[in-house]
Order: sequence, then C-alpha cells, then structure tokens
Amino acid sequence: MNEEEQIQFVVRQAKDSADFRRTAIESLSRPLIDLAHVITGIIGSGGKIMICGNGGSAADSTHMAAEMIVRLTAERNRQPLPAVALTTDSSILTAAGNDFGFDEIFARQVRGLGKMGDMLLMISTSGNSSNLIRAVQAAREQNMVTAALLGGQGGKLAGQVDRKIVIPHSSVQRIQEEQIFLIHLLVELIEGDLCGC
Repeated sequence: MNEEEQIQFVVRQAKDSADFRRTAIESLSRPLIDLAHVITGIIGSGGKIMICGNGGSAADSTHMAAEMIVRLTAERNRQPLPAVALTTDSSILTAAGNDFGFDEIFARQVRGLGKMGDMLLMISTSGNSSNLIRAVQAAREQNMVTAALLGGQGGKLAGQVDRKIVIPHSSVQRIQEEQIFLIHLLVELIEGDLCGC
C-alpha cells in the first residue's frame, strides 16, 4: 500500500467502526443499563466484582478493575468500588496453571476469593475459553452472580451466565473496541447509580 491507500484504509476502518457502534448501541443499551443496576445492587449489598478474560480481554479486565477501584474521571471524587481482576497475579496464575492446568487459573481464584453475593464478570470475544467456562462453574458453586461481555454469537458462555452483553460482530478488533467502550459506559452508569452524581 502506498501512503494514499494507507490513509484511505485508516479512514475506512474508522468509519466502519463508527457505523457499527451507532447501530449496535441501540440493541446493547438496555442490557448494559440492566447490568449496571445489578452490579450496583451487588456493591450496595457488600459484594465485590471479580473480572477475568484472556489476552486482550485480560487487559480489559485489569482496566475495568482499575476504573472501579480508582475512578473513571476526575469529575467524580468517590469512594473506591470493590473490584478485582483475576488476571494480574503472575504467581497465582503460573502456580495454578502448573499445578492444576491452564483451565483452572480463574476457577481456583473464584473458589478462594468468591462468595455468595459477589459477581464474576468475564470478558471474551469468543465465549468459548475453557478457563472461563470453568470459572463460571466455580462461581455457581459459590452461589455468585455471573455475567459476561461477549462477541459474535456469544459462544458457550452465553448460555451459562446470568447476564450477558453480546456484541454482534465477527471481527475480534471491532468486538474489543466495543467492549472497552461498554466498560467505560458501565463504570460511569455504576458511579451514577451509587453516587447519585
């Protein structure tokens, strides 16, 4: 590609992304607001949110936990919200992977840290990761609420969680772009619910 073709490519990708967001958000708004209300209720009742995912979704898990613990914007000076990313402790992840297998890296943490009244929130583009499916099973053993941000058709996780938001696109990039957008909206809605601001 020459420079002009690269510019056209970049502009076309940005337009496709913007067009998809405009059409998708109409169907995703209601489930997003409902999920925010559920999370608000869990936090208000003394529960916490445990977040996990693989690859880019692991980074999004960490990102969301940071937004909850710290704050989304400087305009809202609020108390920290109880959230933990299960993707960040390299010692736990490698020990669990070594001793029990990669499929158990999140489930082991859910069993050790989760309790009734907490939520397990998973982020996945495919919805088919074995370690997330095992984490859901562990969360159910703990009587936790389960939710997922998913892509495509939702994969296996779509039928196993209490709440789901499925971004209906086949491109991993588009799904991930929308997931981080929805995470920011979700945290802002939760802040608004809890702070009344």
